[in-house]
Amino acid sequence: MGLRIQTNLPSISAQRVLGIQQQRMTHATQALASGSRIVTASDDAAGLSISEFLRGQIRGVAMARNNAFNAVSAIQISEGGLNELTNIAIRLRELGIQAASDNIGDKERSFLQEEARHLVEEADRIAKTTQFGDKKLLDGTGGKMTFHVGAFSGPENTISYTLDANATASELGLDKVSMNTKEDAREALERVDQALEKIGRLRANFGAVQSRINAAVSNLDIQYENLSAANSRIRDVDVARETAEMASAQVLQSAAIAVLSQANTFPSMALKLIG
Repeated sequence: MGLRIQTNLPSISAQRVLGIQQQRMTHATQALASGSRIVTASDDAAGLSISEFLRGQIRGVAMARNNAFNAVSAIQISEGGLNELTNIAIRLRELGIQAASDNIGDKERSFLQEEARHLVEEADRIAKTTQFGDKKLLDGTGGKMTFHVGAFSGPENTISYTLDANATASELGLDKVSMNTKEDAREALERVDQALEKIGRLRANFGAVQSRINAAVSNLDIQYENLSAANSRIRDVDVARETAEMASAQVLQSAAIAVLSQANTFPSMALKLIG
């Protein structure tokens, strides 16, 4: 190839190679800085599309887990209220047994009646004030609750539960408990036993729903783990590979700069022939 002054082909070639190495260097730097091997869509268009869909699904699963945890919280609050009602009913039973015996008189029974009245009022207050957010849990007005525990739409991604638990004193029959006489106390024992049975049924129902939601949470945890792993294999950068790529680009970039510097001197060599 002859010497040319107007067009320096070696310089143009060196510039092209230098640009390629600069692009490699820039891409490796961005990949290492972002932690993602897909810096632009052109790196892996199909992989980027799949990864973005997985990312959306992962975020959906994470929010569904939060929904499930909140549902468990609501049930735990309900069960906690029922646990205290159980304690009150058991105390009423103790008072009934004590009042049904002749080893105390009417005066002492009046004291027992006063305690029983306060306990019943507190039981009713607990049932009417136990709530999660603005949803009453133990007065029978909760209605149908639907918890979204899936990453997509559709009824298969929800768990529905009719919150009809009514643990008010009137519903349990505790409002009619009396310790004024031996007969009243013995009748109170029957009412308290019936109330304990109703409370136990309500607690069992809450426990069954909580067990189902816990199973849903466990499944969501597995989904979150596997989806994150799948997305990682597609999206995450291979640090060793990109580090080697950056080192290679640095060496070749330096070589290209040196070659370009030499190529830029070629036209001046032709001038010596003119002189």
